[in-house]
Amino acid sequence: MIQAKNIHKSYGTLEVLKGVDLFIEKGEVVSIVGASGAGKTTLLQILGTLDMATNKKDSLVEINGTNVNQLNDKDLARFRNEHIGFIFQFHQLLPEFTALENVCIPAFIKKTNRKEAEKRAKELLGFLGLEARHQHKPNALSGGEQQRVAVARSLINNPSIVLADEPSGNLDSESADNLHHLFFKLREEFGQTFVIVTHNQELANMADRKLTMVDGVIV
Repeated sequence: MIQAKNIHKSYGTLEVLKGVDLFIEKGEVVSIVGASGAGKTTLLQILGTLDMATNKKDSLVEINGTNVNQLNDKDLARFRNEHIGFIFQFHQLLPEFTALENVCIPAFIKKTNRKEAEKRAKELLGFLGLEARHQHKPNALSGGEQQRVAVARSLINNPSIVLADEPSGNLDSESADNLHHLFFKLREEFGQTFVIVTHNQELANMADRKLTMVDGVIV
């Protein structure tokens, strides 16, 4: 499902990733933990094709059998939109749009017709307990509701992989616990693979595997 080999990443003279190797099976829920600055978010961005390894030619990032290092920018953007869902610490919903419209945005980018996109978005919002909140804008939603809208948005194109970066970092403990259990419910319902960067040890320990990063490598 996900295979990464010899991933290095530097910003100027600062070497953030120092030769990361990683293999994740289809349907796994994998957590990545480690101190701030260990390289967790940088690795997640490379796995999500939002960034590239500094040693691109000498490294491998393969997702669903596709070596993403070999894709041009246009094909990479299409691949990302169709195969990868993202959940961020800050939900990054667009404030001028309703919950339904926010969820539909990746589908519209994929050029899914509006009727089909809205039907799928409503199904996901219903699955996440937000059937009565379709037409609410983000400022009318609680923090937990906003994050669930972001989860629905990440799932709209039926991605095989969902990458989450501190997804419960800004939630109260009850909302965080609900979100953590939701990931496993989603895995059972839709079969996605989850890679979750987190400082929350409870969430990390729930995963099928917990990987620890120290100083730019997985130990």
